[in-house]
Amino acid sequence: MSAIDETPLSASPHERRNSLEKHLQTRPDMQDLKNRHILLNTSVAPSLQAAQLELDRQRASDNLKKSLEKRPERDELVERNILPASTAAPALQANARELERHMLADNLEHKIQNRPEPDELITQGILTEDEDPRSA
Repeated sequence: MSAIDETPLSASPHERRNSLEKHLQTRPDMQDLKNRHILLNTSVAPSLQAAQLELDRQRASDNLKKSLEKRPERDELVERNILPASTAAPALQANARELERHMLADNLEHKIQNRPEPDELITQGILTEDEDPRSA
């Protein structure tokens, strides 16, 4: 953005003209102003530009409504593992997942520590003597 012209009005006409020329040389071109949405598209008559702008906004609004109508329900996203099944606040979901992982690891560790010995499984008929892991 160019600086504000602070040339005093009491300055000579020659100084003001030089200042104006300097600012005109550095002003952005028309396409840049269109890209930054400062100027409207001039390919349409000025009397129709407002109507075109409103139609563009309405088209964007309609497209958004269609997209929202096609959006899958939350249950489907949970089923497809896109969203977490947790009902916790988003700020707490990472902590909830970490807690769940630790609980699963603790549960697995507990089951491994309390698993039956191969002799016990053989006497219960779950394993045969050929399947004894110690004889391998």
